[in-house]
Amino acid sequence: MMKRTGALELITRRPAVAARSVPLLFVHGAYTAAWCWDEHFLPCFAEAGYEAVALSLSGHGGSPGREYLDLISLDDYVRDVLEVMDDFETPPVLIGHSMGGMVVQKCLELRQVPAAVLMASVPPQGLWASAVGLAMRKPDLMSELNTLLAGGSTSLEALRDALFAQPVSMERLQQMANRVQPESARVIWDMTLFNLPQPARMHRPPLLVLGAECDPIIPPALTEMTSRALGVPAHLFPGMGHGMMLEADWRSVAQHVLDWLPKVASLSSGQGQDCTASN
Repeated sequence: MMKRTGALELITRRPAVAARSVPLLFVHGAYTAAWCWDEHFLPCFAEAGYEAVALSLSGHGGSPGREYLDLISLDDYVRDVLEVMDDFETPPVLIGHSMGGMVVQKCLELRQVPAAVLMASVPPQGLWASAVGLAMRKPDLMSELNTLLAGGSTSLEALRDALFAQPVSMERLQQMANRVQPESARVIWDMTLFNLPQPARMHRPPLLVLGAECDPIIPPALTEMTSRALGVPAHLFPGMGHGMMLEADWRSVAQHVLDWLPKVASLSSGQGQDCTASN
């Protein structure tokens, strides 16, 4: 594993009144960083009474490691999450999106957590089916993602195609285009072939598996693959794309998680909660 120098970037939103005893730790997907959670989800969950924290994995956002990004492995990302978890007084619920969902699965091989949420997650079987399907259905998008992986830029049209099925302004797309970044080629290979999660080794906390009907990267069939491998049902959000926390209808996803959390016995403190964030 790589030796990291410097602290990871964390974005923390705390509730005005801490009504929930268990914190939430959000893990982003490829090409993004902690910022993707802060537009809507972190304020929303803080307003519902949770301490909500998102980290930028090594080489992402404001975290160190960008200069050696392609040497960073999936195990390095797992180490990042475990180190942040160790700084919590109470073990957090893990919420991972896309690549972050696979990082969460790998964390479950090593650590027990109160609960975990997988959003449009790479399945335990890896990225191979996603890559083949994307190359067949949307070869131009596959080409754009490969360009971004290699350090190039991506078009606004490709960004919209990758993340959104619902309306999004060109101004907002441009803001995101300025923030997306390359991903570790080593991690992509780890998630495709070389370091796949092993469900038999995972601790099994309460799990919530979520997917999006119009996701070109992790289509519904792959979300169902995750649910079957982990033995829990999947919930698919209609008319939604891969960027579930960024879509116009993001509140429906956040509210589904908020409705689920109190049903988990170890988290069932307090009464019902609502996501009423105005942003």
